[in-house]
Amino acid sequence: MRPMKGSIALVSLITIAAIVVATALGSVPIPLGHVLGMLASRIPGIRDFVQGDWSVAREVIVLQVRLPRVLLALVVGGGLSVAGVLFQGSLRNPLADPYIIGVSSGASLGATLGLLFFIPQGLAGFGSLPLFAFAGAMLATWIVSRLGQSRGRLDPTSLILAGVAVGAALTAVVSLLMVLKIQNLTDVYLWLMGSLSGRGWKHLAVATPYVFAGVVLALWQAKDLNVYLLGEEAAHSLGIDVQNLQRWVLVLGSLMAAACVSVSGVIGFVGLMVPHALRLIFGAEHRRLILHSLWVGALFLLVADTLARTVLSPTELPVGIITAFVGGPFFIYLMKRGSGYHG
Repeated sequence: MRPMKGSIALVSLITIAAIVVATALGSVPIPLGHVLGMLASRIPGIRDFVQGDWSVAREVIVLQVRLPRVLLALVVGGGLSVAGVLFQGSLRNPLADPYIIGVSSGASLGATLGLLFFIPQGLAGFGSLPLFAFAGAMLATWIVSRLGQSRGRLDPTSLILAGVAVGAALTAVVSLLMVLKIQNLTDVYLWLMGSLSGRGWKHLAVATPYVFAGVVLALWQAKDLNVYLLGEEAAHSLGIDVQNLQRWVLVLGSLMAAACVSVSGVIGFVGLMVPHALRLIFGAEHRRLILHSLWVGALFLLVADTLARTVLSPTELPVGIITAFVGGPFFIYLMKRGSGYHG
């Protein structure tokens, strides 16, 4: 029990430190002490002891601009990573993730259609955006699953190839729609490359419940996924309905990916790299893998987004560029190493 409590305390400390540092960095650097003071001033019981000597402008930058974006990066990174665990576990293939198999592109198409044709302006309208993204993700999942079947079963290699093709086609449709309806190539660029620029508290409020619920349900499925590691025949003999497990886990992973894409656009490779790297370190037990992926994926995207908005400051890069720079070579490495799933 004590080692577990110690691990939780260490993870919490590292996460808080990362939040403070990332919030302090930007085109307008803010001292770490000021950031800590601003955050403490919002905590009941502590605020009375905080003496604020910072400007109102800096407080707005920290609490209304940077902090919600930092927290959203944690939520999206963790959500995409756990979705990657689910896709890789259900398909027993390390190349499976929301981006590679086309789920992110489907969610992007659904969200784009919702924004352009159905959703009114304001928070109430934005709150329904994940539903459109989920519909698009499920459509992509259904198409890819149908194309990836061989003799009535999902073939991991065929599914990956189908996902790449379907994802490319859906991304092209998104580009066409946004050019025709908005006439703003910057919006197309930011959406397709993935960006957290301009995201605020309402975006965080939309994505967090879906990701939280997805993580809880993923942990609930961890035991069956562990049994599935033994192979389909062994899983069947132990009472696991493999086809039902695959469908359920794909739906769950699609929901999480859809919620993330609806607020961030298409951010690739997070769900590919993080689970696979952690599997090599901690093994393939899914409960542990899900929890580690949640934390490491969150920090990975936070670091990537911090780099995206600071490395060429005041110019800001889409965070998808940073993840692609890392994820592209990683994907090539996995292809060269072989696409078989190694527990």
